[in-house]
Amino acid sequence: MRQICSYSGLMNQDDERRIAARMAKTLAMMCVRNTGLETLHAGVVPVTYTGDYSDVRVIDADGREIAWNDASHLDDDQMRALMKEIVNRVYTFYISIDDEEFRDRVDRWARLADRWDEPDSDIEFLKLLADK
Repeated sequence: MRQICSYSGLMNQDDERRIAARMAKTLAMMCVRNTGLETLHAGVVPVTYTGDYSDVRVIDADGREIAWNDASHLDDDQMRALMKEIVNRVYTFYISIDDEEFRDRVDRWARLADRWDEPDSDIEFLKLLADK
């Protein structure tokens, strides 16, 4: 990552994509993983025979039976707290990137993130932004 932060030369499209992929994976690992998202991921995973969870039901405290796919899996307060935690981490990442000790830590995390699958372009994300 140190090379990415200080690189000022012209790059070809392959270099740009390679660097963007590495940065995306590193940011996701450092700023999104090990947040409140892990709490949401913890717990008992329901069994599904259909593979799409359409055969799973949730029964709430009022006795309502709700299809798993129709149930909200986090409330507004949980969502707000999760987003605040992620925004704070991304902000801290960006304001710390000039610190040499922090960049050394980023380099270590980047090596771990290199093991992740390569990202794909999210065309639906671009369409959503264009529609807003």
